[in-house]
Amino acid sequence: MTRGNNKNKVFKKDEDYQYYLNLIQKYKNELPFDLFHYCLMPTHVHQLIRTKKAGDFSTYMKKVNLAYFHYYRRRYGWVGHFWQDRFKSQPVGKDEYFIQCGKYIELNPARKGLIDDPENYPYSSYRFYTSGVADQLITADIFYESMGNDQYARQKTYRDLVISDLITSSYSQKAWGSEHQRYNEGRKIQHNLSKKYQTSL
Repeated sequence: MTRGNNKNKVFKKDEDYQYYLNLIQKYKNELPFDLFHYCLMPTHVHQLIRTKKAGDFSTYMKKVNLAYFHYYRRRYGWVGHFWQDRFKSQPVGKDEYFIQCGKYIELNPARKGLIDDPENYPYSSYRFYTSGVADQLITADIFYESMGNDQYARQKTYRDLVISDLITSSYSQKAWGSEHQRYNEGRKIQHNLSKKYQTSL
């Protein structure tokens, strides 16, 4: 998740949202990754991503945010710090809560009162899962296929999916998912960080 500085609106017009989505596509081609879920809010961006290489995630975020900053500065004459600190990243456990995390992200516009029905929000992956709206940015969630025997059954199951209280409480944790998965993800992060440090010595 990345947020505008001081909760500044980073998207003011439809063209701004589309420009950011085009940047995602551009850098997705350059640094291949899977984008499972996303939601562009007026003041911030959520993306649920799996990169091919560990270092690609930071590289991608730096590139897309810098490119969008330059666009915004040209368009609106922005002066000063644009994004709030470094982007925030939380590992997501690959268990039954994974797809719920994605839907939780997509329900942001409804939770914030921007719209009544998330189907009516054009800047998220929600309609890809519930209505089959084509979205070349999206790789289907790793648990989506198991939600039904055909696309209509999967779409209905996804619409009816109830978000576990665990997801809401995980939102402020260092990793999303069950306690077991959060523990495993934490161990993997520490292991990879120690390997990277040893390699650099």
